[in-house]
Formats: sequence, C-alpha cells, structure tokens
Amino acid sequence: MTHLHPLASAPVQDVERIRTAFPALERREGGAPVAYFDGPGGTQVPSVVADAITDYLLHHNANTHWRYPTSEETDAALTSAREWLAALLGASADEVAFGANMTTLTFHVARALGRSWGPDDEIIVTELDHHANVAPWRALARDRGVTVRTAHMIPGSGELDITDLERLVSRRTKLVAIGAASNALGTITDVRRAGDLVHAAGGLLFVDAVHYAPHLLVDVTALGCDLLACSAYKFYGPHVGVLYGRRALVEALDVPKLLPAPDDSPGRLETGTLNHEGIVGAARSVQYLASLSGLSDPRAALQATFAALHLRGQQLAEQLWSGLAAIPGLTLYGPPPNRPRTPTVSFSVAGHDPGDITAALAARGLFVSHGDFYATTVIERLGRAPAGLVRAGCACYTTSEEVARLVEAIESICGR
Repeated sequence: MTHLHPLASAPVQDVERIRTAFPALERREGGAPVAYFDGPGGTQVPSVVADAITDYLLHHNANTHWRYPTSEETDAALTSAREWLAALLGASADEVAFGANMTTLTFHVARALGRSWGPDDEIIVTELDHHANVAPWRALARDRGVTVRTAHMIPGSGELDITDLERLVSRRTKLVAIGAASNALGTITDVRRAGDLVHAAGGLLFVDAVHYAPHLLVDVTALGCDLLACSAYKFYGPHVGVLYGRRALVEALDVPKLLPAPDDSPGRLETGTLNHEGIVGAARSVQYLASLSGLSDPRAALQATFAALHLRGQQLAEQLWSGLAAIPGLTLYGPPPNRPRTPTVSFSVAGHDPGDITAALAARGLFVSHGDFYATTVIERLGRAPAGLVRAGCACYTTSEEVARLVEAIESICGR
C-alpha cells in the first residue's frame, strides 16, 4: 500500500486545482474541450514553466562564467536547475548533465564508453525498449566491433523476459541498456535486478527513464544505475534532455570534448553552449511538481507528490483498461492494471487503422497517439507492424470524466 503524507495527498489529488495551471486545457476541438491523452509523447506545460522561460530570456539572457550581472544570473540559474533535477533523480547536483534530448545524450555517452571497448566485449539491449536506447549501442557494433545481444520481451504480457536477460549476462558484458518503463506498453521493469546482474559481472547499467520519470520518482541509488537519462518534456517541462552519471564514471570517460571545456563532472559531458532557457524551464517543472505537496524540503515534497499522483494514475489506468476491455474487437497490449505499469494503455481494434482511430478521436477533442512510438521492436514482436497501436496516457491533469469520455468515443467509433 502506498502511504501518503497527510499534508500532501489532498492538494495533489485535487485535479481541478491542478488543471487551472495548464492553459492548453482551455483549447476546444470539434466543439468539445480537448482532453490530452498524448502525454507519453510529451505533456502539456503549466503557466509557471512558460513564465520562467520568458523571464530568463527577457531579463537574464547571457552566456556563462563572465563577471557581469546577467552572466552571473545565468550561472546561478543553471546551478539551481542542477539542484532541482538532482532532487528529482535522488542524485548529487554535480552528477546531473543537460543536453538536447535523451537520444543525443545517449549517443554521446555510448561513443565515449565505446572508445575503450572492442570485439571481445558485449552490450545487452532489450526488445522492450525505445530505439533511443538501442541504436546508440548498436552503433558500437559497427564502429568498435562490439557484440550486441538482445534480451527478449514476453509478447503475451508485454514484460521483459528476465530469465533471458540472466542467460545473456556474462563476464564479457560491459553494459546492459534497459528501460525503466516502456513508452509503448506502460510496462515497469525491474531494473534493479538487471543492475545486480550486470554489476556482478563487472559491467555497467544504463537506464532509459524517459517514460518512468513522469510517473514514479526516480531514485538512482535504489535503481542501482550507473547512468540514467530522461526528458523534461515528459514531465511538464520544455524539450531538454537530462542525464545522471555517477561522478567517478563520468570523470573517467573518454568523452569527445573541446580542449578548453571542463574536465570535471558534469561539465565534461555538456558540449557547447547549453539551452539555458530550456534548463530553467525544466527546473521550474520540477519545482511545480514539488509545490503540489505543500512541503518545503524538495526531495520530500517530490516524494509526496509522486506517491499521490501514482495512486491516482493507477485508478485512471484501471478505469481505462476495464472500459476498453469491454469493447468488442478491441485488443489491449501490455500488463494488466494489477501488474507494475504506468497509466499508459495501448490497443488495436480489428478492422480499424490506428491512424484513422486517432483522427476520429481528435475530431471529438480527444488527443491520443498512434504508430510504433520508436519502440519498433515491440510493435514487430506483437505482430502490429507497420500500422502500430493506438496509445492513450494519463497525466497529472487527466480526470476520470475524460477517461469515461474517451472510452465512450472509442466504443462509438469502433462500433460502426
């Protein structure tokens, strides 16, 4: 059972209060208010995040490390941002790096790690992952002669076959690249177990937490990871990538960098001038989530907020799953609500193209996503290539009434 801080549960559960922070919810489409179920591909942004970005650009915009006010204000803003993202990840501020997005950061780290690896070394990826956590590692097979092995998913449950992963890990394993949660199916994977396996073999664990971070509070120590990446635009921020790297590891990496660039963590991971306004916005999104709890300590506030949001997300997922399961011809994919999962539900309907379903729902003000979501192997293993699936995800601003409206609309569209 999830225990909530008594001061935190009530305001976080007040979804109508939360919704007032998001101007996007005022939009109407087809005469109806828009309900955003496209959060797994990117959430909406509260006003305070947009305001923070605007304020930085209009009043503090400068490059870093120079002795004049706006430059010093930018330095302070970036320092504060690292502290807030560290609170989100359960890390130290000097272990938080920023980049364009998770994909770019992963290619960068993979290239650095790969410089010391060769034909006698192995990397393990999984069939369940977004290809941003597959392609960067497969590139090392071409560039460095590394062997890349793939742990299977179980199509029937949409879960990772941990037994297969155990079979693949050996003394040659340099790294396991694994997703904490599937962006296609909502599956939450036991990455700690994967970390224990690879660490026992002397290797590293890289975690893709892009879909996990909006729904469960990351704790890099509890997850047992050496590196972890996520994206602020999935947790109500702008398009900025965030990377946790264990400091000793980062400072030992042979990172492609400019000679004058910093040698210490995290600066040695950050190539060129960063997206300062985006980083400020990312920090503000974390501050916003912490503010929902009413607690003063950042980590404690985030723990309370995420516990409450996860509980409500579970309730919405159960409502969505049971409602869709009752529709004739509709097939649900991934683990049921009684298994570890996020409130992201994917489905197909016999005789209906996923894109057509999405367009028909959009005309009713219901925004969902469709396709393979860059989790191409998942879709292939489910026998749904190339059409893919329809995906609906619940966010902090999703209501039970919106879920009921979505189910009713799908039933109407697919019952024709």
